[in-house]
Amino acid sequence: MPDAITLTGQVEAYHRWKKELVRNITQYRRWLEVNELLSDDVAQHLQRSIRLLVEDELTIAFVGEYSRGKTELINSLFFASHGQRLLPSEAGRTTMCPTELFFDRHTRSNYLRLLPIETRAENASLQQLRHRPEAWEVVELNPEDTESTAATLARVAEVTSVTREHASDLGFNEQMLDPDPESPDRVLVPAWRHAMISVQHPTLERGLRILDTPGLNALGSEPELTVSMLPSSQAVLFLLSADAGVTASDMTIWNEYIDTRDADHRAGRFAVLNKIDVLWDDLNGEDHTDAAIERIRQTTARQLSIAPEDVMPVSAKQGLMARVRDDEELRRRSGLSELEALISDRILTRKEQLISGDLVADLTHMLRDNQSALENQKASLAEEMDALEAHRTDRTALAELAERTRRDYDYYTRKLITLRSSRRLMESQGEVLEEIINLERFDEHCATTREKLESSWTTAGLNNTMNGFFRVLENDFNNLMTEGRRAEKMVNSIYRRYNEETTGHNLEPVPLRLGRHLIALRDLRSRADRFRRNPRTLLLEQRRLIHQFFTTIVSEARHIMEKTLEDILRWPREALLPVLQHTQQQKQRLERQFSRLREMTDDEKQVREQRKQLRQALETMEQQLRIAHKLERRIGEPTSDLLKAEQAAR
Repeated sequence: MPDAITLTGQVEAYHRWKKELVRNITQYRRWLEVNELLSDDVAQHLQRSIRLLVEDELTIAFVGEYSRGKTELINSLFFASHGQRLLPSEAGRTTMCPTELFFDRHTRSNYLRLLPIETRAENASLQQLRHRPEAWEVVELNPEDTESTAATLARVAEVTSVTREHASDLGFNEQMLDPDPESPDRVLVPAWRHAMISVQHPTLERGLRILDTPGLNALGSEPELTVSMLPSSQAVLFLLSADAGVTASDMTIWNEYIDTRDADHRAGRFAVLNKIDVLWDDLNGEDHTDAAIERIRQTTARQLSIAPEDVMPVSAKQGLMARVRDDEELRRRSGLSELEALISDRILTRKEQLISGDLVADLTHMLRDNQSALENQKASLAEEMDALEAHRTDRTALAELAERTRRDYDYYTRKLITLRSSRRLMESQGEVLEEIINLERFDEHCATTREKLESSWTTAGLNNTMNGFFRVLENDFNNLMTEGRRAEKMVNSIYRRYNEETTGHNLEPVPLRLGRHLIALRDLRSRADRFRRNPRTLLLEQRRLIHQFFTTIVSEARHIMEKTLEDILRWPREALLPVLQHTQQQKQRLERQFSRLREMTDDEKQVREQRKQLRQALETMEQQLRIAHKLERRIGEPTSDLLKAEQAAR
């Protein structure tokens, strides 16, 4: 019997919420067109919002030392319907390289992509290699053939024999590697640097991405995993073994790679106390077992300095068996349902809130501005109607109203010219911002840093140069923030003056939002500091250290710069969008109103006809405002409300 809200059900509801939001944005666009409120800039803004929703993904990282049951838990949560383990998690078979599980929604194909371990010797980051198909070995998967798929996916556990010197060149700590039983002077290293598994699965199709990580040795030897991929995961499930507790190596992973102030993990960090079935004691009864599990849970929470409710006791093995056998009682004892509920309630809900915090808030603000414009238009129509009803054929009153309308039209025409001039000024301000932060300047910093690193002869010199790289970047960012604040101050003054002159409006500017990029850069600097201080880094040969620094730290810094540049190029076009849109709407409204009034002063018959048209226009306006209010409610509706409504309908 299924749970009230399973993980798959909640992910499906989250997907439907995004899909419904896309549908509502599309309807909003049509509504803007009907009401002649859609400009090219607004259309681009809405299209970007839709793209963000379509491309949105939630990444959950499964992290822990070897043999903690990470892959077994993934099998239990996502692949139990296959009736066997789809990913290798039997004794002696373990994931040897970082593995991403997702569904490729662009190609809609199933495959295994393997990146050879030898690519570590290349001067290319993992992110760069993602765009080089020829660097990967690709094997097609047939999800209908479970045996064949499982056999193919077992390749992520492959190892290869290399000399100790070569293992060191590839970034491994040879002291933590197993010797080759057939050749004692050689060691075994993972055959693959990274694996990407695209498999059609309902949860993965909806944008969930799973990151399965190897143990401590692999974490420390793949800096890009710990500098970029792991910190950017929205949530982390940290696997522990109930029979071992929190070991020294577990604590190292937690402190160095998870519980760091610079990680994203905005949806949460949770500890999963796996293998609780070893504590099941049929002789002493279930109450005794529950008490023992609770003691370990409380102890684990104290050791990791997290809340006890963030420690989830489970048995991935028994959970998998329960699902394969459809044994509801065993599934209950395995704790799998509680873990699913945690992912659903805490992780997915938080992810939805992150989207609502920016995208939904911006859309709601735009809709309210549009409604305000329609309310103004409705008031003007009502004023026309009053003039017609009160004065009937008093052409003098109509002429006065027409003259006032003409003056207002001239005012908004001049205001539009002024705002367009201001926008050109904003575009030039954007060019000033781009002079401070641009990729050419960034490449110059990189070249200077590389030159200094290659000429450094001491560890202190290398550290100072790496620190210096971030100092110049932060100096650029501080200059950018200063210039950005100056630009925002200018925009705020334009809005303040506009709101004062056009009473009754409270339009707000589009913020530049540069602070988030500076925070990301400072977080990266913190991760770079840990990279520098890591004993493994200190033991690296200089050439290898420089290589790792550029393929991980510098590559991530470039990504931050690219995101910053996107905002710098976009903002000058959007900063004045609300006032430009409002002014254009007012100008169009007044132009139509003046045309009607002028016709009415010339022809008595036109008065009667216009009276009829005004009544129809007012009714249409009321209808459009009701549609807008309904759209606003639907856009702000959370997933939980959607799911409750669906359950009530069943």
